[in-house]
Amino acid sequence: MSHPSSTPPFTQRPSKYQYQSGFGNTFESEAIKGSLPYGQNTPQNCPYGLYAEQLSGNAFTVPRATQQRSWLYRIRPSVVHTPLVPFTQPTLMTSNYDTINPNQLRWKPFPIAEKEHDFIDGMITIAGAGHPSVRHGIAVHIYTATKSMGDKSFYNSDGDFLIVPQQGTLDIQTEFGFLEVHSGEICVIQRGIVFSVNVSGPSRGYILEIFGSHFRLPDLGPIGANGLANPRDFLSPVAAFEERECNHVKINKFGGKLFTSTQTNSPYNVVAWHGNYCPYKYDLNLFCAVNSVTFDHMDPSIFTVLTAPTNEPGVAAADFVIFPPRWMVQENTFRPPYYHRNCMSEFMGLIRGVYEAKKEGFLPGGGSLHSFMTPHGPDADTFNAAIKSEQKPTKIPDVALAFMFESSLILGISEYANKNYIDDDYWKCWQQCNSHFQPPKQ
Repeated sequence: MSHPSSTPPFTQRPSKYQYQSGFGNTFESEAIKGSLPYGQNTPQNCPYGLYAEQLSGNAFTVPRATQQRSWLYRIRPSVVHTPLVPFTQPTLMTSNYDTINPNQLRWKPFPIAEKEHDFIDGMITIAGAGHPSVRHGIAVHIYTATKSMGDKSFYNSDGDFLIVPQQGTLDIQTEFGFLEVHSGEICVIQRGIVFSVNVSGPSRGYILEIFGSHFRLPDLGPIGANGLANPRDFLSPVAAFEERECNHVKINKFGGKLFTSTQTNSPYNVVAWHGNYCPYKYDLNLFCAVNSVTFDHMDPSIFTVLTAPTNEPGVAAADFVIFPPRWMVQENTFRPPYYHRNCMSEFMGLIRGVYEAKKEGFLPGGGSLHSFMTPHGPDADTFNAAIKSEQKPTKIPDVALAFMFESSLILGISEYANKNYIDDDYWKCWQQCNSHFQPPKQ
């Protein structure tokens, strides 16, 4: 997929997709040698006549260990645009998720409309809690797309996007460089970062949006130094720029609403940058699952890839959890996820294959929501098969990949999601959980 370019330094790169490795690292990257100033971030005259611009991901005065910011050296500053005005096109992206429903909910796969639409046009809000105006809460979205955004970009003032492609590859151009994100990978684009999504065919996936803290790796505790997602496997882009005059439309999400402005140049004119506030991607195949090898079933928190903590220790506004291919070897133990009620909201999606606790009805591109203290667990068929199964090592198939957006917040449902593609028969999958009770004879 080609991207327009008018400057020789841009075309000198051997490959469009180049990455830097590490999670939370302070990187430095320049598309033209010598374009990064040294010794001070805002010299009187930046190299090559560039503008210095800081992008801050949090307050200036947070502890140094949690400070996130980057310096961008660009051909024109990002302030060069027309005034933002309300976005008037119809959209299903919303901050209104007022429908409260404690039932177990499941959605059939969300269809990809035949009418041409891009990543922003195809965004649908499913559920959420809180509001971006108070910097606390989350939202769950589905996206579909059949065409690239072209000379249209998006930036989110409300929160960070964790994007989970289910079908199709996303070619994402950001101010920091390019990300190619396949199904089976994820990417995170933090608040304020401008990006455009290009696709080469029908695409669909899931988005977790967080309004407060940023995502970070979970602490490993007794696991030790290794396991789960390794920092070195996270990839951030290297600097890539274009100096191009065009009629560019920029869309901004602010306070739960969309606004738009225009400008006469490409926003992707960052020649160099340094800092630790930048987008990144991760291949879920690299996750090192930790599981029981003796007995019992570990809590699903052991499969957390990324977490967005609250101020309460151990409690997350959002966790991104996966259920990847892995060996099940524990003895004398019910191996599928156990029946449970808990103080978390669990939105699950399926990227590919079959989920181990729901053999039927839970399909790629669909989803389910199990809310606070609402009981849930494997369907009756899965239970009956599991209690009769031979206790030998079993491999969760390589094609299986499910995930969960888990939150300590009570999620409401959007009006659209409450009326469309709901599996009205979902509750029936547990009705054949009959009594197996055999009391001792008197």
